[in-house]
Amino acid sequence: MNHFQVLIAAVSAVVLFLYSLQAFSRELQAMGGAGMQAWLARVTTNRWYGFLVGAIATALVQSSSATTALAVALVDAQVISFAGSLAILLGANVGTTATAWLVSMKLTGIGPLFIIAGALVSSLPSKIQALGKAAFYFGLIFFALDLISSELKPLQAQPWFVDTLAQAREPWIALLMGALFTALVQSSSVSTGLAIVLTQHQLIPAEAAIAIVVGANVGSTSTALLSSLQMSANAQATAKANFLFNLAGALAFFPFIPALSDALLPLAGTAVAAAHLIFNLCVGLCFLVFLPYLQPRLMRWLKAAPA
Repeated sequence: MNHFQVLIAAVSAVVLFLYSLQAFSRELQAMGGAGMQAWLARVTTNRWYGFLVGAIATALVQSSSATTALAVALVDAQVISFAGSLAILLGANVGTTATAWLVSMKLTGIGPLFIIAGALVSSLPSKIQALGKAAFYFGLIFFALDLISSELKPLQAQPWFVDTLAQAREPWIALLMGALFTALVQSSSVSTGLAIVLTQHQLIPAEAAIAIVVGANVGSTSTALLSSLQMSANAQATAKANFLFNLAGALAFFPFIPALSDALLPLAGTAVAAAHLIFNLCVGLCFLVFLPYLQPRLMRWLKAAPA
């Protein structure tokens, strides 16, 4: 294949990955229904439970963008309060690290198994069909990641591709690239997965990949910001709070990226996933501890109404 065909194949694999994430998230949300919304309203009154809900939900749907957008929609529908949504937002960033671990541990080979099992279960004439569809799209996520990895291999020998990626060796450029690319594709999982795959192929150093995933956290807030534009003041405040949390965390963490990269060097293939978890866990827990102090100030700054 020529350079154009290789590039188109790689982009197609990324598009398939993004579509799989969206479809998987949609199927799981459809399975939840009204009962899930009522349960969320109860558990989010406790910020620690809300944090766990955000983390677990995001680990299941493989997309922090989907979780935060759903939280914004639930605030708009007055199912959960602005205060209750904050802990979910913080937990969502921790939950999104699950994708990074699966990719870094090279477990993407499970994709075809879930695709086959999901297709078989979804053909059964029962309520379990919804679970089969979710399993199918879950497998397709990792099948697409394998495709991305395969399509990137021929590009390693292309000087123009290597030169382009060399720009990401500067951490601040890598951070901006992660934020912009994530805002473009509306999924931090795509950016994180690509960063780890590029590191595994030794196309970019771990330090650059860590900066990309930190930037991806900021870029992932664009989904909720865009979806809240036509919603209530409280829903818009929720989306803005999510952006402020992620931006503040990225700026505070940025100076420590080189030191963290050196410290995690012995972990080799899982270094980026470990850094991603450390970053999100530290930022999430710091904000969560001070949430009772921050919440009234955020409500005042962002003009959110009391529940």
